[in-house]
Amino acid sequence: MNVQVIERDGQPEYAVLPWAQYQALLQAAGQVPKAAAVVADSNKPTLDQLAALREAKGMSAEQLARNVGISPHYLGMIESGERQPDAAIQRALAWHLGVDGWEAQS
Repeated sequence: MNVQVIERDGQPEYAVLPWAQYQALLQAAGQVPKAAAVVADSNKPTLDQLAALREAKGMSAEQLARNVGISPHYLGMIESGERQPDAAIQRALAWHLGVDGWEAQS
């Protein structure tokens, strides 16, 4: 199994694994995801992964918001899914996090 462990303060906090392996684990546990999302390109992150990407880079919400030119409150609303940023903010977030870009949100 190909698992990436993300740590905070030296302690494991997240385990990241390929989608197919995640689906196999769910199936083995007798569970099906509530909303099985179809991933068009698994190499590109989705906007709902923003907080995890930011944390993996060791950035605070305040730092990323300042770099992008938005308020920390607005960034928190984006991370929680309460707000959908425009394309310019999405590009800035992707650039500051060093990712290729965001999948279109449906």
